[in-house]
Amino acid sequence: MKLWMKILLALVLGVIVGATLGPKAELFKPIGNLFLNLISMIIMPLVMASIVVSVTNIHDPKRLSRVGFTAFGMFLLTTLAAIMIGLAFAHFFKPGLGMSLQAAQPINALSAPGFSEIMLSLIPSNPIAAIVNGNILQVIVFSLFLGIAINYSGERGRALLEVFESLADVMYRLTSIVMEFSPIGVFALMAWVAGSFGVVVLLPLVKLLSIYYAACVFHILFVFCTILWFMARISPLPFFKGMGDAIMLAFSTCSSSATLPVSMHCLQRNLGVSKNISNFILPLGTTLNMNGAALYQVMAAMFVAQAYGIDLSWMNILILVAVSTISAIAAAGVPGSGFLMLSLVFGALGLPLEGMAILAGIDRLREMPSTVLNVLGNCVCALYIAAKEGELDGRKYNHQELVEVEGNDV
Repeated sequence: MKLWMKILLALVLGVIVGATLGPKAELFKPIGNLFLNLISMIIMPLVMASIVVSVTNIHDPKRLSRVGFTAFGMFLLTTLAAIMIGLAFAHFFKPGLGMSLQAAQPINALSAPGFSEIMLSLIPSNPIAAIVNGNILQVIVFSLFLGIAINYSGERGRALLEVFESLADVMYRLTSIVMEFSPIGVFALMAWVAGSFGVVVLLPLVKLLSIYYAACVFHILFVFCTILWFMARISPLPFFKGMGDAIMLAFSTCSSSATLPVSMHCLQRNLGVSKNISNFILPLGTTLNMNGAALYQVMAAMFVAQAYGIDLSWMNILILVAVSTISAIAAAGVPGSGFLMLSLVFGALGLPLEGMAILAGIDRLREMPSTVLNVLGNCVCALYIAAKEGELDGRKYNHQELVEVEGNDV
């Protein structure tokens, strides 16, 4: 049985067991957290080694800058598309209309972080501390500079490059080993989620949740498929088939970072994207390209505004777009980060922060499709760049034989 089928079966069984046990399913939570810790263990060394090796493999500085700028352009394009879709769905379907809630106290608008503040946060004053603290964005920036420096060091930098190449190979092997435990981890996580959240509590928010799921599907069909079909000039169908393992893991763990190793595996082994592109683009996208988070933040803000009867002007909408873009970039690729960034969006618009408590009940269910959207968005951008740079194996993409993650896979 292929890995994605095992994960899907574990997900279904976890829901059934959790619904049957109810609150007692809390006992599965440590097992799920253990699995997440196991994956988190490999993220930092994998990201650092992958980016350093990828940068050193692109010897032409002009090509490196071209790939980087193209990636940022694609990230911005898909993020803005997600924000526009979120605004449109919230405006036309009005999920919060009729709730007639009253704010406990007026909230003054907070200022979003400035451009200089964001730029300063990118550069680590201590790269070791950035690794220890799990600041993936700073680790990425340091790895980029380190890879460029190794390129310019020539033969004298070869010894250090061999260390990172060896580390990258070892981390790929370790990823394969860790993924053998994914069905167990997914089962435990889903059992805990199903047992902890009751359907009765979620009923008032079912409309919002349904609209959000529909918006995610719309984004996948009309944004991602358009990029693949018209820009990359490849069929979208093999893409979704090849990303099966990553989709299942993203949906169950709600963590873009935890899914990163599997996303790399799917792109390289199933879809024919070169390691140079996938190992360079995906770590960047995991931090900078949060389509699902951006879509939800604008939809949640509109929902709370409608629920409290607050009219948002066009200036408020522009602020919402800007702040949602910034917060989506600033959000970490771990469960719950998107929800925490809502405080920035609500504060910038002067929305009642108690509205976040209303949304807390469905946040885990919201994170599932949101993470899938984040992961697929990064992979679509990587596929487009790979096709543009001639780094895509078309035969492997169109006539793939899905390879199950095995202990001896690299």
